[in-house]
Amino acid sequence: PGTFRGLYHVLLGRIAPLEGVGPDQLTIEPLVERVRSGGIREVIMGTNPTLEGDGTALYISNLLADFPVEVTRLARGITVGSVLEFANKEILADALAGRQKF
Repeated sequence: PGTFRGLYHVLLGRIAPLEGVGPDQLTIEPLVERVRSGGIREVIMGTNPTLEGDGTALYISNLLADFPVEVTRLARGITVGSVLEFANKEILADALAGRQKF
């Protein structure tokens, strides 16, 4: 059995205006319809930790703001098995922001 026990929704990309990819070219509206139909308690954003991934996640979270659903995002930061000396300031900032009790 896997760690996650829920349903997946694949967006088929990310919003990338410079490449001509807008929200209408992704499966965002079907996601909103799934949430609107009820029974979904949480939407976990699994977008890449890039400017476009962040923008896509923000766009979707704004669309879902009026629904009774928790919108979360996958943790970001230093990966298991990596070396701290190779982490840049953005990775360290994400790791600090998402830190957990030991």
